[in-house]
Amino acid sequence: MQRYLKCVIEKVLFLHHEQKMDFMNKKWILFILILMPICTLIAMKAGREIRSLKYVALGDSYTIGEGAKQGEAFPDLIVQQVLQNGISVVLSANPSVTGWTTQNLIDKELPVFDEAKPDFVTLLIGVNDWVQGVDSDTFHKNLSFILDHVQAGIPHKDAVLLITIPDFGVTPTGAKYSGGRDITLGITGFNNIIKREAQKRNLMVVDIFPQSQLMKDNSDLIAKDGLHPSAKEYALWGQIIYPSAYKILKAYTRL
Repeated sequence: MQRYLKCVIEKVLFLHHEQKMDFMNKKWILFILILMPICTLIAMKAGREIRSLKYVALGDSYTIGEGAKQGEAFPDLIVQQVLQNGISVVLSANPSVTGWTTQNLIDKELPVFDEAKPDFVTLLIGVNDWVQGVDSDTFHKNLSFILDHVQAGIPHKDAVLLITIPDFGVTPTGAKYSGGRDITLGITGFNNIIKREAQKRNLMVVDIFPQSQLMKDNSDLIAKDGLHPSAKEYALWGQIIYPSAYKILKAYTRL
C-alpha cells in the first residue's frame, strides 16, 4: 500500500513538473493524497492484528487438564478469555504430560518450546518432583535451569508467568502419594522456592494453592479419579490466572 502510494506521488510530481495534468487528473491526485494517511494507518493496524502472539504452556497433569475434557484445561481457558478481550493469541503448544517432573520437562518439553518460539509462557511444575522424593535443592536447580532456558528463548524476559503447585493433599486419594509425609507442608516449601525465584527474576507469579485447598470441602471441584481437579476447579484457576496473563500479553500491543 505505502509503496504504491509513493509511486503515485512521484508520478504526480513528474506530471506537475511537465505541466501535463488536466483538471480531472488533478482532482484524482488530490483524492489519493487525502486518502494516503488513512490507508497507511489501516495497513499498520491490520498488520498488528494479523500477527497472533504465540503461547506455550509448560507443566504436568495440572497444565494438560488431567481429569477434565479436552479444551477445559486452564491454558485453553486463558486463550479464550484473552481472545474475547481483543488480543490475538494462539496456544502453539501444550507438551505437558501427567506424572512429569522438572527433569522430564527439561528433557522433553523444552525442545518443543524451542521449536515453537513463543512470545509467552506459563509454567506450573513440581508436584511430581515432591511425590517422587526429589529434594528441594534439586528442584530449585532444575527450576532455575528451566527459567534460564525459557527467558533466553523469548523476545521479552518478563513474559513468563509462574503458577504455584496445588495442594493435592486435600483430595480423597491424595494421601496415597504422600509417602508418609505432610503434603501441605511439602508443597508449601516447593511453592516458596517458586515465589522466591519469581521475585529474584522480577517475574509474575499466580498463587492457586489457596483455591486448591477448597477442594477439601467441595466434591464438585474434584475429578472422578479422586485426585485431580474437575473442569469446574480448572475454570476457577483460569479466572485467577487470567488477569496476570492478560497483563503480560497486553504489553505486547503497546510495542
